[in-house]
Amino acid sequence: MTSDDPGVADPRDDDLSAYDYELPAERIATRPPADRDGGRLLTLPRDGGPCGHRSVRDLPELLSPGDVLVLNDSRVLKARLFGVRTETGGRWEGLFLDAPGDGLWRLMSRTKGKIRPGETVTLRGTDAGDGDPLRLEFREKERDGVWRAAPTIPGAAETLLDAFGHTPLPPYIRDGVADETDDERYQTVYAAEAGSVAAPTAGLHFTEDMLARCRSRGVCVVSVTLHVGAGTFKPISADRLADHRMHSERFSISAETGAAVTSAKAAGGRVVAVGTTATRVLESAWDRERRLLKPVTSGVTDLFLRPGDGPRFVDGLVTNFHLPKSSLIVLVAAFAGRERVLAAYREAIERGYRFYSYGDASLVL
Repeated sequence: MTSDDPGVADPRDDDLSAYDYELPAERIATRPPADRDGGRLLTLPRDGGPCGHRSVRDLPELLSPGDVLVLNDSRVLKARLFGVRTETGGRWEGLFLDAPGDGLWRLMSRTKGKIRPGETVTLRGTDAGDGDPLRLEFREKERDGVWRAAPTIPGAAETLLDAFGHTPLPPYIRDGVADETDDERYQTVYAAEAGSVAAPTAGLHFTEDMLARCRSRGVCVVSVTLHVGAGTFKPISADRLADHRMHSERFSISAETGAAVTSAKAAGGRVVAVGTTATRVLESAWDRERRLLKPVTSGVTDLFLRPGDGPRFVDGLVTNFHLPKSSLIVLVAAFAGRERVLAAYREAIERGYRFYSYGDASLVL
């Protein structure tokens, strides 16, 4: 049995190097398409059929009445920070991760030399209300290199980030430097719950009109929430996938969403996840014994889907084209098989598809 059968893994499916591919630099999208739904859509049937080539706008017509489309409604925070070290004037960059509720922020830090406890950085070029600058005082460093720091201006983290932060583009998009366009386009139209430090990028293709067309065809559209963390940027460090420990991320599922998805599945509808994040939520919360999607008020998942180990519940996936040897391309291979996914990627490259966060989309169904 080969990896063309996603339910049964062949020995190479556990080898990280088997998920590598060559991508010409010009295939990396550095700007979004002029229209959100203006991208291309590669279709990859899970039953082994050939790839198809459509427009993202065609997606509603590729779904059937009774299907359920599951979105991730997490909102991206302005989590990227620029500033100077208050004492030395040296440049500093950071990425806000979360605020545990003790008045401190957890963040990643990058600068020349070492930051020491008690040192402060002043965030660059912004002010808040009374004109006072925002400084961060570094308190302690955690084992994984993450710092805990105290902001000098009181207030909710989201409010302060809106005033002092920047959209956290991935580093392969213009070196991560965002502009005013990115403030809107690196956010889904249905974003609601603030908490992500990276966008659930499959959803960037959707417009209100596309969602309305899905509903008019009898497709149920619901949302879950998973806050994308910094771990999404981390490469797999183990040579064998079985040795990789996935980063954990916070998620929630409303009772309404749980009931709608459970009902659709029981009636024979297909569950189609928009993005790898929504997929991990659904697979984490599906109760196989009771055949229902459990509502979750505050959950954490570190689920790592790979060939031979899922998916158990989700039938289809809308997603972008992912980095080589990433946990995301491995997840796509869990749906359609490693060799078929890599062949589809090669075909997409030959046909000029645009890759990564601002790139084109695929539908595995």
